[in-house]
Amino acid sequence: MRVLLSTDVSVPPDSSRNAHAYPASAPGSTEVDLDIVYGLPELTAGIPHIRSNFVASVDGAIEIDGRSGDLGGPADLRVFRALRWLADVVLVGAGTVRTEDYGPVPVPAARQEIRVAAGLAPIPPVAVVSGRLDLDPDARLFGGAVRPLLLTCEAAPIELRRALEPVADVVSCGERTVEPAAVLAALAERGLLRVLTEGGPTLHSQLARAGLLDEVCVTLAPVLAGPARLGMMAGASWTAPQHLRLLHVLEEDGSLFLRFGR
Repeated sequence: MRVLLSTDVSVPPDSSRNAHAYPASAPGSTEVDLDIVYGLPELTAGIPHIRSNFVASVDGAIEIDGRSGDLGGPADLRVFRALRWLADVVLVGAGTVRTEDYGPVPVPAARQEIRVAAGLAPIPPVAVVSGRLDLDPDARLFGGAVRPLLLTCEAAPIELRRALEPVADVVSCGERTVEPAAVLAALAERGLLRVLTEGGPTLHSQLARAGLLDEVCVTLAPVLAGPARLGMMAGASWTAPQHLRLLHVLEEDGSLFLRFGR
C-alpha cells in the first residue's frame, strides 16, 4: 500500500510514485503504518469524534448480493481492522448486524496491549442502533467477553428489551425513535468518544444529516456492481449536500483508500 496524496503534513505524499511510500515499514516496502495515516486528532474533553468506514464499488454500491465482503480484498481488511483497533466503540445499525452476522470485535493480544497503553479498553464494544430491538439474544454478537450496547427508544417492545437485557446493556436514546445526538451522548457518558460507524446506509445518513459525522473513510474497489444496489446513504432526502475535504488517498492492487474530513 502506498500514499498517493496526503493533505496532512505529517504524512507527505509519495510524489515519486515509487515503492518508497511514507511511512514505510522497511526500505523498499510498500506497507504504510495505518496507525499513522488513520491517526485521530486530539479530542476535546467530552466531545466525540465520529468516523464512518465503507467499501464501495466504482459505481457506488456497498454490497453484492446483500454482503460487503465480495467488494473488499486483503488491503481493505487491514484498513477495516486498523480503524476498529483505533476506536473506542463500533457503532452499527441493527439491519447491518443481521445481514453481516456481526460478532464481537476480534483484537489480538498484542494489539490489546497497545490499546491499553494508549488509554483505551482492550476490546472496543459494539453498539447497535435498533428502534425495534428485533435481535436474537442467541446471535453471535452476544457471545463475546465485552457486552454490546443496544441503543433503542422508549417505544421498543418491552418483551424484546427484557429478552436482551441479560446479554447486552440496553439504553434508551429517544421516545418514539432513536435520536442520533442522544446516541452519541450515551456513548460519551461511557467514555466512548472515538466512534467508528460501519453503517448501514440509514444510520450513516442520519448521522451525517445531523451534522455529527466528522470523517468518511471509503475503500473504492475496482468493481462495477451494476444497478439496484445499496449505496452509502439511505432514507429521507437532504435539503443541501455536505461538502468534505480530502485528507488522503492510498492505493494497493487497484483499490483506492480515501479519507475525507468534514
